Amino acid sequence: MRAFVNGVGLIGPGLQGWHATRQMLAGAASYRPAATEAPQSDLLPAAERRRMAMPVKLALAAGQEAFTHAGVDAATTSTVFASSSGDGDNVHAIFETLALPMPEISPTRFHNSVHNAAAGYWSIAMRSLERSTSLGCFDGSFAAGLLESACQAAADRVPVGLIAYDVPYPEPLNSVRRVSATFGVALVLAPEATERTLAVIDVTLAAARDKATEMTDEFLDALRTGVPAARSLSLLAALARTSRETVVLDYLDGLQLHVTVAQCE
Repeated sequence: MRAFVNGVGLIGPGLQGWHATRQMLAGAASYRPAATEAPQSDLLPAAERRRMAMPVKLALAAGQEAFTHAGVDAATTSTVFASSSGDGDNVHAIFETLALPMPEISPTRFHNSVHNAAAGYWSIAMRSLERSTSLGCFDGSFAAGLLESACQAAADRVPVGLIAYDVPYPEPLNSVRRVSATFGVALVLAPEATERTLAVIDVTLAAARDKATEMTDEFLDALRTGVPAARSLSLLAALARTSRETVVLDYLDGLQLHVTVAQCE
C-alpha cells in the first residue's frame, strides 16, 4: 500500500514534539533522555479534562501536532488508534476494587479502562463523527496500526490519522508486562500528496526474514524495544533523514512490515 505522510506528532522521554526532535532523530544532534511531559489539552471541556488519564493526554498531544502539521481538519478525518498497554493505571485500580468485600466500580474508572477510551475523548475534543478503529497487538501494535491506516488511505482514498501510545503499568502488572516509558506518536496519511507532504511510504506485509531496523543511538534503541508504540522510532528516523530507505518493523509472529520511505518527486 502506498500513502503520503502529511503530518507527524511525537511525544516521549526527551522527545517533545516532531519539529523539536527531528534533527536528533536524523542523527544530526545528540539524544538527551528526559521525562515525558504530556500537556493538558485545551480542546476538551473542564469535566472531560478532569477525567483524562495519561494515555488520553498522549493521544491528544501527538494527534494534535500531527494534524496541525498536515493542515487537515481532524473533525472530518477517520482515525486509527493503536496501543498495547491501554490505560494500565485504571485497570490496576479496578482490579484492586474487585478484590474488596464490596467491589463497587467507579463509572469513570470503567469508561477510562476500555481500549477505545482515547478514541472517544478524541471524538469529543475534535467534534468528530468520523469512523475510528482501536487496535491492540502486543509488541506489534504500531505495525498493526500502520497497516490498518495505510490500507484505509489506499483503499478508500481518504486521509487517515494514526495515533499510537503506550504507558507503563503499575506493579504488579509491570513485573509481568514491562513497558519502559511513556510514549505517543501520530501520523496523518493520505492517498495523494499535498504541499505539506513530508514523504511517500510503501507498506508491504512480508514473511519475517530480516532483522527489525534499529536506531543508531543505544538509548533510543532501548526505547524502541522497550515500548511497543516506540517501534515507530526507526520509521520516524527515516522520515527525518529525508533519504530513500526501507525500514523493517516486526509485526505478528512470522510477519513483518517493510516500509520504503522516499521523498516526493
